[in-house]
Amino acid sequence: MYWDTHMHCRFSGDSTADPEEMILSAIRKQLDGICFTDHIDWDYPGPTPFQFDPKTYFHTLKPLERKYKNQISVRIGVELGLQPHLKQRYNDFLSAADFDLVIASSHVVHGFDPYYPDFYAGKTEDEAYREYFESILENLDIFDNFDVYGHIDYVVRYGPNQNAFYSYEKFRDVIDEILKKLIAKGKGIEMNMAGYKYGLHHPNPTEAVLKRYRELGGEILTIGSDAHAPEHIAYDYDKIYSLLSEAKFTHYTVFQNRKPVFFPLTK
Repeated sequence: MYWDTHMHCRFSGDSTADPEEMILSAIRKQLDGICFTDHIDWDYPGPTPFQFDPKTYFHTLKPLERKYKNQISVRIGVELGLQPHLKQRYNDFLSAADFDLVIASSHVVHGFDPYYPDFYAGKTEDEAYREYFESILENLDIFDNFDVYGHIDYVVRYGPNQNAFYSYEKFRDVIDEILKKLIAKGKGIEMNMAGYKYGLHHPNPTEAVLKRYRELGGEILTIGSDAHAPEHIAYDYDKIYSLLSEAKFTHYTVFQNRKPVFFPLTK
């Protein structure tokens, strides 16, 4: 079975899940391993605080890692919500904690979260989506203290028509630039399975982006459910083999101590 290396528990502002229940759910689903990646989104514009104390985080998760070590591997990571002005603050935060995996994500674009309708006000859906992708490039131009970029087309989860009129081909120029920059920096992407949970019928990013990343020479690819509750762990994992094999991947990636470890893709 696979690893699920993107999940959240009560240390994230949008989850109330008990971390031990998350581990037990992963064991029941026969996963080989998991990685907690709770949110740090400083200067988030909404009412929900997305931050945690790393000492408390590790003090809670490390004993669980040891408790279940004979049943499942547990890693400890973080998902950073990037904004250009937070570069130094994030570097300082990461230097004080020994995470296994750092996911960089774009949750806020020029002061707005695409989760909320305000982001789309006064612009077409295509303009909003392009602004989102261009904001990823802005982040990549100044920050590289991460391992993989999360759900690259996150914006299509929440747009007015979600992914009904979205395609890789429509935004090929900017998406290709994102992928090329990530590869040049030695960074990876993730295949985030929550797209199925949100009714998109595709992962984030979509299959065409996964295929293009591989064509460009991309090797590092993690897999995650983006679960915020135990029942969503390993969401639609039965699709993984076909998704990745069709994109010409022969392996997937798990991080330990910020170093990639490659696992063969198996049915």
